Amino acid sequence: MFRKSNYFLPFALAVYGLIATGNCLSQVPDLSSRGGSSSERNLSEWLVRTHEASRRRAYTGTFVVSAGNAMASARLWHVCDGAQQVERVETLTGAPRTTLRRNDEVVTFVPESRVAVHERRESLGLFPALLQSQASHLGEFYSLRQAPQGDRVAGFETDVFDLMPRDNLRFGYRIWSEKKTGLMVKLQTLDADQRVLEQVAFSELQLDAPVRIDQLLKQMKARDGYTVQHNKLLPTTAQSQGWQLKTAVPGFAPVSCHVREEISPVRQAPPMQWVFSDGLASVSVFAEPFDAQRHGRESSQATGATHSYSRRHGDHWLTVVGEVPPQALRQFAQQIERTR
Repeated sequence: MFRKSNYFLPFALAVYGLIATGNCLSQVPDLSSRGGSSSERNLSEWLVRTHEASRRRAYTGTFVVSAGNAMASARLWHVCDGAQQVERVETLTGAPRTTLRRNDEVVTFVPESRVAVHERRESLGLFPALLQSQASHLGEFYSLRQAPQGDRVAGFETDVFDLMPRDNLRFGYRIWSEKKTGLMVKLQTLDADQRVLEQVAFSELQLDAPVRIDQLLKQMKARDGYTVQHNKLLPTTAQSQGWQLKTAVPGFAPVSCHVREEISPVRQAPPMQWVFSDGLASVSVFAEPFDAQRHGRESSQATGATHSYSRRHGDHWLTVVGEVPPQALRQFAQQIERTR
């Protein structure tokens, strides 16, 4: 069901948008020694403030994503007018592919097959509202500390911040932000021993670039010669699909649930995707009818920071995927149960 190689750049972009940074980072105090609601409030304020600041910037650049032995690069154009976030991402490695995004609307052009895939990606729009609803809890699970020395990335002087977990159910992040604007230019995902699992970094960057929204939107609509494939997500609830969690996984709250409208008649029923987040990390639980020809035995996979865990649950097959440690995925798999 899940192959990281197929989602390598989109996952990197999701991370990039999830912890997108803006100005004022150099003024962030060391919050790790503070306890209680003050630390929690300051951490969430920092994340919301920096996310919102990034929305006002226009920039272009080339970024490189590395995870394990895999590496990919892409060219990025980003602009926002306050109401619309518009991006163009063009892959520079592997098969040619161009993805354009306006808020949660995404169109991916695949020149080799002349197919344009149109879809909505809900996760791209979750971050601000989710943080506001969970602001009082973030400090329970993460601490923020500025490193004593900065670094240079893509020719820019940066400040370095560690956003570290307080338990073993999530990973840590090391963030490099450009000193003057605060824009994030490098991000590492760290395991419990602070080894780098995955890295996203600009190798070249132009700030305040002359990127025009109307030009990107025109490119997004230029689909002549392409067969347009619409991937539709149908909103639902886990309860209506017959699932529930016996006990919540600490820090993670459900944020969306949907089924994908199936074009192929092969499946008995479309898989359900139930998405959870703690405000930074996210986990998806996929549930579908068990098929002996397609599904095997219980298994785990990992590529960089992304882990997956699959197992049979009665007449269904569960796959839990997320950029979280394996023990978090197993907790989700153990707690989910059928209600009918």
